[in-house]
Amino acid sequence: MNGTMGGTKRQRRGDTRQRIQDVALELFAEQGYEKTSLREIAEHLDVTKAALYYHFKTKEEILVSIFEDLTRPMDELIEWGKAQPHNLETKQEVLRRYSEALTGAAPLFRFMQENQATMRELSIGHQFKDRMMQMRDIIRDPDASLTDQVRCISALFTMHAGMFVLQDVESDPEDKRKAVLEVAVDLVTQAHTGARAS
Repeated sequence: MNGTMGGTKRQRRGDTRQRIQDVALELFAEQGYEKTSLREIAEHLDVTKAALYYHFKTKEEILVSIFEDLTRPMDELIEWGKAQPHNLETKQEVLRRYSEALTGAAPLFRFMQENQATMRELSIGHQFKDRMMQMRDIIRDPDASLTDQVRCISALFTMHAGMFVLQDVESDPEDKRKAVLEVAVDLVTQAHTGARAS
């Protein structure tokens, strides 16, 4: 991290904000949100605590800003999904787009996995749960059989679990993403076919 700082002292404010977010998220994920101080974040960035304060007053402010930035594609996807016909093609496309959004938000998901108690306490935990409920409503059919509803909801969990469970599996990250997506799409397709057959 420190090696990239030398040449470009005068960076845009947005770049500094982004660097603070990246370093903070890395530290939160590595050593836990509670155990990370603003001073440590400033030290890792090689800036003063005052310089950090210019952008963020608290750790929670940093975390909320990371959460808002990394989940924006999810919000856009939910809005898009709600406006589409409730059919198999929409669900498959939602999963494809969600797969890409998850890849972009991978560090945040790693943090959420490692800091579940913190997530429950902070407002972002509730916001995330609400997003998941909205995704669930786009993916499943309330009048489908219970088995097919479980398949659809499992498709979402497959995508989340795939990010964590496959972390240690030696394979190209893009191959892993595609494999997880394929299984999720299979589940939704199977649920849709089941609904047609009954």
